[in-house]
Amino acid sequence: MKQMSTKKRIITEALHLFSEKGYNAVSVGQIADAVGIKAPSLYKHYKNKQAIFDAILMEMQQQYDKQVSSMEMNGVDAVLDLALFEKISEEQLIQLGKNLFLYFLHDDYVCQFRKMLMIEQHHNTDLAAIFTKQYIEGPLSYQGILFSMLVNAGIFINENPNVMALQFYGPINLLLTLCDCQPKREQEALQMLQQHIKQFNKIYKAGGAK
Repeated sequence: MKQMSTKKRIITEALHLFSEKGYNAVSVGQIADAVGIKAPSLYKHYKNKQAIFDAILMEMQQQYDKQVSSMEMNGVDAVLDLALFEKISEEQLIQLGKNLFLYFLHDDYVCQFRKMLMIEQHHNTDLAAIFTKQYIEGPLSYQGILFSMLVNAGIFINENPNVMALQFYGPINLLLTLCDCQPKREQEALQMLQQHIKQFNKIYKAGGAK
């Protein structure tokens, strides 16, 4: 197994500390101690704590891109994903939804990142903005654009696509929060996720779910 580089170890340990203590409460010295190096050595790789955080964001995006690519979707640009959702069956959509849900729920890096932002959203306006973009505005924008195109294609009935996005994504985000707080309810959440997708299709898909 390839040994993790010092740069990678720094962001990995930093994210772990941020998720446990919060971003503001962690010093560069504490990160260096967790890695097993001195602070001057850490500065050879990152000039400050903000640079470490920026590297964490970049790593998050790269890991997400790799995950959605394995599902044969873009996950960021809804226009590029239209062809997938034009032809996807309900069962395929349910499986895709479950796969993404489990990725966000169980991937260590993603979980720690979400926990850090949840801790800091009430204390750090910059991180609150990232939380809002990452877990509210970004998904709603992507899905709103996607639903708008599906309406125009006659696949979904002619209703407000932004409201559709809110109605689709809101319960999924709520179920993710439920599992964060009560991990033992994961199977219950997955069953509810499946029922949610089925009912959403029944309401909005032209001619009913197929």
